[in-house]
Amino acid sequence: MPDEIEVIVPDKEEVLDIELEEDLLEANRKIAEENKQLLEKYRIRAIDVMGSVGSGKTTLIERLIGLLKDRYRIAVFGGDVTTTIDAERLRKAGAKTLQINTGKECHLDANLVRKALGKIDLNDIDVLFIENVGNLICPAEFPLGTDSRVVVISVTEGPYTPLKHPYIFMEADVAVINKIDLAEAMDVDVNELEAKIKKVSPDVVVVRTSCKTGEGIEKVAKVLGLL
Repeated sequence: MPDEIEVIVPDKEEVLDIELEEDLLEANRKIAEENKQLLEKYRIRAIDVMGSVGSGKTTLIERLIGLLKDRYRIAVFGGDVTTTIDAERLRKAGAKTLQINTGKECHLDANLVRKALGKIDLNDIDVLFIENVGNLICPAEFPLGTDSRVVVISVTEGPYTPLKHPYIFMEADVAVINKIDLAEAMDVDVNELEAKIKKVSPDVVVVRTSCKTGEGIEKVAKVLGLL
C-alpha cells in the first residue's frame, strides 16, 4: 500500500469551461466596482456575510441589528435559494429587508445586488448587510462591491473547515468562529481552529462569538468599524 493517497487534478486544457468562467468573473468584477461606487456615493457601509448553512449568519446579523439599530438606519439583502425565512427574521429584528432568491445558483453575484440596490431608497440607509447564500465555495469568487467581507463558521462544522475551504478565508476581511459555547461538547479546540484560519489567511481578523449568548458581538461590530 502506498504511503500517500494519489490526488488527480485536471490540467488547464482539460477544464472545458475555463474561458467562459474567466469572462463571467471579469464581468462580475466590473459590476461589483460599479456597486461600490454607488454605495460610496450614498455613504452606505456594506458588508457581505458568507458562510455555510447553519453556521449562524442570520443570527449574527440579527444580533448586530439589535446592537446597532439605534445608531444606524440598517437594511439587509437576504440571499437564499428559494425561501424568505431568514429575511423575515431580520425584518422582525428591525431592519429594512429585501429578499434575493437565486434559484439553482449557490451564491449572490454583483448583478443581482445591483438590481436590489435599484429597489430601495439609498438615501434612507447607513449600513447594508448582505447575507449571502449558504455556501463556502462559490461566494468567494463573486465580490459584490461591499466594503467588507465576513465569513462565519461554527465549531459544529468540525476542525477542518479552513483547510478544506481555504479560498473563502483568503477573500474575507473578518472570520467569525461561532457557537464557541458548544466547543467542548463538539470536542473542537478553538485555538487550533483559529490557527488553521491564520495559516490559510494570515491577515484576516478572527473573532470568536456565541451568537446564542451574545458573546463577541460587540467585537465584530468594532472590527467592522461600526462602533
